[in-house]
Amino acid sequence: MKHALPALLLAACPAAIAQNFNPLATRPGFELGVQGSRYEYTEVDFAKYSGNRVGLVAALTFADGSGLFSKIDLRGSYGRLKYESAGVETNVPDLILEARALAGLDWIGESVSLSPYLGLGYRFLYDNLQGYHDSNPSGYRRYSNYLYAPAGFTARLHLGGGWVLAPTAEADVFLYGVQVNKLSDIDVGLTDVTNHQNKGRGYRGALMLEKDRWTFGVWTSYWHIQASDTQQAVAGGNSPSSVPENTTRETGLELRYRF
Repeated sequence: MKHALPALLLAACPAAIAQNFNPLATRPGFELGVQGSRYEYTEVDFAKYSGNRVGLVAALTFADGSGLFSKIDLRGSYGRLKYESAGVETNVPDLILEARALAGLDWIGESVSLSPYLGLGYRFLYDNLQGYHDSNPSGYRRYSNYLYAPAGFTARLHLGGGWVLAPTAEADVFLYGVQVNKLSDIDVGLTDVTNHQNKGRGYRGALMLEKDRWTFGVWTSYWHIQASDTQQAVAGGNSPSSVPENTTRETGLELRYRF
């Protein structure tokens, strides 16, 4: 019985357990961090959004020392972007929310480890041009939903003094996309349109430094999504609406603390 209480306390505190883990292994526990980035979204031959973003990130990682790990990643990012098309608008609100569930395995050597992983991700984007045009009609709101499957790996290199260099490379397999365009914001004669996307791809990478409870580094991500299907913006009419082929590039800095 005298050993039961310490065992229960350790089981209830992943951060305490994490301190006994090999620094080359995936670190268990809860992480919370901040990030800043430069963002650019381009619709081919049509429009462009660009600007700076700030965000919060959180991760909950489970690992028991056997090499297997699982992880939940959450991200929220906000920016006031510049919109360029036929005209130019500034301070356009733009929100990204992202959730990912990952699972993988640590292969650990004396000074290097490799941690491949697979998962499922959901990415939500919202931008609002409504009311930001200088002339009528005003812009409209768009809600974007992407479902994708990440596949990648993290390598860890022991630098000495408790420092670990952790590069990550990832390919994102685009599974399905839905775009909801609130065209009725422009004209009550138009209907809101839901477009579907079936083809695309993404990549992301990071170069992080880990020491004790802290993680800091740079990251980048890229998306290339093919044009959506075409729907009618006027019921029974001839007003086709679709989302053009588009690319997204984002690069930033991130700082995390593990509790």
